[in-house]
Amino acid sequence: MSGDIGVTARQGRMGPGPGQWIIENRQILALPVMFVLVVVLFSLASPKFLTTDNLTNVARQSVYLLIVALGQLVVMICGGLDLSVGSNVSLTSVVSSIVMAIVFAAFPENQWYALWAGLAVGMAVGTAVGLVNGLGVTVLGINPFMMTLGMASIVFGITLYISGGVPIYGIPPLHGEIFGFGRIAGIPIPALVAIFLVGLAYFTLEWTRFGRHLYAAGGNGRAAELSGVRTVPVRIVAYAMCGMMAALSGLLLTARLGTGEANIGASLPLESIAACVISGVSLAGGRGRALAVVMGTLLILLVQNGLNLMQVGAYAQSMATGAILVFAMAIGRR
Repeated sequence: MSGDIGVTARQGRMGPGPGQWIIENRQILALPVMFVLVVVLFSLASPKFLTTDNLTNVARQSVYLLIVALGQLVVMICGGLDLSVGSNVSLTSVVSSIVMAIVFAAFPENQWYALWAGLAVGMAVGTAVGLVNGLGVTVLGINPFMMTLGMASIVFGITLYISGGVPIYGIPPLHGEIFGFGRIAGIPIPALVAIFLVGLAYFTLEWTRFGRHLYAAGGNGRAAELSGVRTVPVRIVAYAMCGMMAALSGLLLTARLGTGEANIGASLPLESIAACVISGVSLAGGRGRALAVVMGTLLILLVQNGLNLMQVGAYAQSMATGAILVFAMAIGRR
């Protein structure tokens, strides 16, 4: 008996062993470990994986998902969820394209009129969808899953009704020249937008009162209210920000494609949630970091890109994203 006590005492002085430390920090270690494994696996499977052209392509493609994932991060930190981001992206694409096409037809000599009109209407529509989600969750008390799932169906139905299920043409070429393929100092403008938003999200969450209130509302809403935090406005703003991010991603995607599309956001809800969860964002709220979401987004895009190089179909890519999400949830369980 005394020998067992002595061993326990020595372990206490020395701290936990390597195995115990790994278990306790498994969620922190999961993302970098998965990242390394993915890079090693696909670099061995395809010699094109680690080429400069391919990695540049991955970085460019990650912009649109990253912007949506940052909005999802804000909502998840306050204990919510937004399944309507994909439909919001599609609606923004279609509505902004229709507005730009109409204004461009009326003022063909000045593309800037059409461009700014489309951008303004698209951002307003996307933010409005997020605002409705926030009001439904907070004021009406609807569960975030059901509220945003219902909104996803409503918004997608509106998108199909407006577009007729066909691409919207006639948008000014200037939109694509600037926000689709434009560069500043050799850096693509969509990438600069994403970098700016990452910095803004980091600053907001880490250094502002709103960021502190957001974490407090998600960590323990009742305690936050007793401490003077107005959790209802905080959550409404969070959903509006998520809608705004989705709208911005939709506008950039539209510029890239050159047309308004009703189906461009179908995979974004799952992928944005997966990017957040595998980066350590808690579904219960109160935990998550912007820089980690960047890593999570890149991981998902690297997996999809690697599977593409291996000529694996889209169905298997969806399965891989789901598997990563399930694995991250299993690692992060308490």
